[in-house]
This record gives sequence, C-alpha cells and structure tokens, in this order.
Amino acid sequence: MASLFDAQLLMLDDPMLVPRAADIVRDQRVNAEWAVQQVFHEFSAVLDEVADPYLRERTGDVADLVGRLRMNLRQGVSTPRDLLRELDEASVLIADELTPSLAAQVDWTKVRGFATDAGSRTYHTAILARSLDVPAVVGLHDASRQVQPGQIVIIDGSSSQVIVDPTVEELARAARHADDRRPAAGADAERRRPASTADGVPIRLDANIEFPDDLAAARYAGAEGIGLYRSEFLLASGIAHVGEEERQYEIYRGMLEGMAPGTVTVRTFDVDEDQITSWLVEQPLAGGWVADEQRGSRQGLRGLRLSLTRPELFQVQVRALLRAARHGSLRIMFPFVSSVEQLREARRMIAEAAAELARRGEQVPTVPVGVMIEIPAAAYTADLLAREVDFFTIGTNDLIQYCLAVDRADERVSQLYEPLHPAILRMILMVRRAAERQRIPVSLCGEMASDPALLTLLVGLGLTDFSMTPGAIPVAKQVLRELRRDELRALARRILKLPTIDEIEHELLAALGKLTLLRSDS
Repeated sequence: MASLFDAQLLMLDDPMLVPRAADIVRDQRVNAEWAVQQVFHEFSAVLDEVADPYLRERTGDVADLVGRLRMNLRQGVSTPRDLLRELDEASVLIADELTPSLAAQVDWTKVRGFATDAGSRTYHTAILARSLDVPAVVGLHDASRQVQPGQIVIIDGSSSQVIVDPTVEELARAARHADDRRPAAGADAERRRPASTADGVPIRLDANIEFPDDLAAARYAGAEGIGLYRSEFLLASGIAHVGEEERQYEIYRGMLEGMAPGTVTVRTFDVDEDQITSWLVEQPLAGGWVADEQRGSRQGLRGLRLSLTRPELFQVQVRALLRAARHGSLRIMFPFVSSVEQLREARRMIAEAAAELARRGEQVPTVPVGVMIEIPAAAYTADLLAREVDFFTIGTNDLIQYCLAVDRADERVSQLYEPLHPAILRMILMVRRAAERQRIPVSLCGEMASDPALLTLLVGLGLTDFSMTPGAIPVAKQVLRELRRDELRALARRILKLPTIDEIEHELLAALGKLTLLRSDS
C-alpha cells in the first residue's frame, strides 16, 4: 500500500499532471477540477499507445490519483453522489461515466433514462440498465458536453438515439413508443406461466441481478430463481465490506429467503487487485469502478485467482454463504477459473470454512459448487473441470471477448465482439456436451441469453437452462412458446456448417421469420 501512495506522490511531480492542469485553467478559463480531468484523458491516451502491458494498466493508478485530486478540489461542492441523491421526478441522467458504485446511489424510480459517453452494448452499465428496464444509450463519446442541465431529452434505447430539444412531433412519437412498451392486459398471468417450447419442452429461465433489491424485479418477471448474483456489487456499492462476515451473511440469507423456493446462485467476488486494495482501506477507487471499466478486458489477477491469494477474505465470504445456505436453496459459483488446480484449492478452502463453522457449532448443509466457463482454457478443458464440480454456467460476455481477443469496452473494436462467430457457437456446444457426459447441469448467462433470436439458437444447440436480465424473461417466454425444439435443433445443425457470421445471421433470422409465420397461420 505504501508503494502505491509513493508512486502517486511521484505522479504529482510529473509535468504532465499539475503544471499541465494549471495551463488548461489559464488558457481555457475552466475550473481546476475540470482541468485535472482533461489531463487524465490526455494521459490515458498516451498510456493506451504504450506497448508494455504493465504500463498500460497504470491507467487505473492515474484514475485513482485524479479522483482524489478532484475530491480535494471540490471542498464542499456537491459530489456526483450528492447530485444523484437529489434527483427530481422524471429525470434523465447524462454522464461521462455511470459506474456501478454510482448507480447504487441512484433512486431508479426517479430515472426515466440515461446516456453515457463511455461504454458499449455489453458494458456493465448497459447491462444494469436492461436489468432495471431503463432506456439507455452508451458509448456516445461527448454527450455529457453537448447536453446542458434542464434541456428536454429523449432516450431511445432501442435505436441507440439521444434526441436533444425534440420537436412536438418527436415528443408525440416517443410517447406512443412508450405506450407500446407498457405490459398488455393479462401480462401478469403470462409471466407466471413456466417457460416451455411449443412442443412442451420445459426451459428454465432465471434472472441475473446485481443488488438485493433486484429480487422484486426478478420475481415480478417470472424468474424461477437467480442464476447469477454478482456479489462484488455489495462491495462496490458500500453495502458490505470484504471483511464483514456477519453483514454478508445477513444479505445472503435475505436473498435466499426472498427467492424461496427458487435457487440462488452466488458468484464469489469477481474483482481485481486494485478493487480489493481500495475496499480494504475503505477508500473506493475514483468514481467507483471507472479504472476497472477503462481497462476493459480485465485479464490477470481477478476472480477465483485473486480469492486464492487472499484466503482470509475468501474464507469470510465462504463462511457467510455456508451459514446462509440453511435458509434456502444456494449454489456457489467460482469466476475466472482456468485450471483444475484452482478448483481443487478452492474446494479445499470451502472444506476448511465448513470445518471452522462446525467448530463454532453451526449447521453446515451441503452446497453445490460450480464454475463459470468464461475463459477459452476452461472451455477446452470442460471435460476435466466437469469431474470436479456440481454444475457449469457458461458466461458468454467474457467468453466471447477472450475467445475473439476483443475488449468489449473499446468502441474501436466493438463491432468484432460477435456472439454468432462460429468459434463461439462451437465452444458453447463443446461445453454443453462435456457437462452432459459427466451428468452435471449446465446453464448459460450473459447478453446472448437476453436476445430472443440468440436464445432460440441456444435452445437448438441443446441448452435448456438460462439466466438473463429480469426484463428479458417475459419476452423470452413468449418467443419460446412459438417454436418447437426439433425445429430449432435442425436450424442449429444448419448454422454450425456455415463459415461466416453474415451467413449465420441471415440463416437464423430467415428461419425464425419463417417458423414464426408458419405458427401464426396454423
């Protein structure tokens, strides 16, 4: 920790930081806080061009320092968190970045939509928007500079458009579009019906959530359970700290009781070293997760790898989970696993935590333990991993970016982030077959599951268990009830023979259009 702060002190002496900020204040007549942020953008651009990956990753250190400088410069000025807590009714948020930690401060009942300069379709903030069913557009580059407070704005998430100072006609059109999005009569009964295909094959649809409060949305959407609870959001939002066993236990217990009799799958903390370090000293990184999301692909020491290097913190979370397991149906899932050795070490530590609880006199039930398949190494050794765990979850968001070597937060290459790439489809099929041979359940979570067209293809690939944003569940149920699994399997067989993304997409959409039309005429 001391070395980190020593490095930041050295950065303060760098002529590209404080002196450069002073020049911007003088030349552009802006306040110091704005100038420091401008210097950070310049510094980040320089680091992005550096060949050395270690130096490129120092963007996070600079972000931390800049955040501290800006907080010190405010001296009583309202912080972003203050402004978010003071939102009026029917507000639209426009920001350069809306990180998960800031999102946790928002009263979403007062937000009608938001737009950010940073991000892509699979950016964490965009995923959060879909889970909350809030219209959002991300990756606009300079919206926060173009839109002024008090202006009327239309956020059209379906077309990724932001209309500033709309005309009367545009307002009327937006109002009609909003009316079309409202649930139709009988939607409540439809949500409660279990998901299945037209030929009666049951499909399990669970929900992905970030915060305990999301349970209500999951239940309302008709989710059977929670297929992915991203537990690190407890830390990012300040709801709990890494060393607080009792607080974590209370939260996990509340979730299990709130979702009963459904199963809750908790992913252990998927964080990196910078985040853990900042949370240990109870000093969040500047702007929450801004440093993490700017790094984008987050390879290296994260997820289970990091947990195994910090056993004292990992044991706290595991003990809290095992204690809570008595109050519902729990599954524990490890993120970012790449080897059998990591899994065995993690299971050994779970056994140690269970033994410690037994010594305390606690009852410790048997809890299924699984792994998220999100690294190509895990996918290609799925047959080996399947012998060590009770279930698989395929995490497509990271699997796609690591398989295709695409940073999903980088707009310059975001068009290469393609779930219909033949390699992705074959990898999913390979993992499903490995799980079936070992007779363990396999589910799929990620944005692929939330897309109705892709969901039907995944059913054709043999998957029947999915986890998605709550808002996507009613639509998924409706689409699946129109299609037969044997038809989708035939479609998947044709698609697996196609060599290009364009051919795959054309075949998928043409086939679904034909099948839906035939069903409506029958």
